[in-house]
Amino acid sequence: MNDDPVTSPKYVLAIDDEPEILEIIQRCLEGEGVPVLTALGAKNGLEAYEKRRREIGLVLLDYVMPDMTGDLVLECLQRVNPEVRVILLTGCDDRVARNMFEAGLSGYIRKPFYIDDLLQRVRDELSQV
Repeated sequence: MNDDPVTSPKYVLAIDDEPEILEIIQRCLEGEGVPVLTALGAKNGLEAYEKRRREIGLVLLDYVMPDMTGDLVLECLQRVNPEVRVILLTGCDDRVARNMFEAGLSGYIRKPFYIDDLLQRVRDELSQV
């Protein structure tokens, strides 16, 4: 196994407050060869990103979480890495995503989502890392 962070595959970090969503994301992406890290809630997600940011190529981020909203998580992630790539996964209305695009959001997928759409967006984003 290659542990060189420059040539090893980049992880996707999924941050959500619903364990079922994290499990679906992890199973589906890993089934297609995309390595996934999961974090239950914003605080855990930020800690995971800070520890492993060099290995993470993309963050999948829920918006509505009890400990912090997605826009605030995005700000915190950008303080750690201004170039962080983040796709918002949410059922919130489109205005939320539009405001976050102005702040540097990479993409947006509305919940409920199709796994094929998620996989394609993840591959597209990781190809740019």
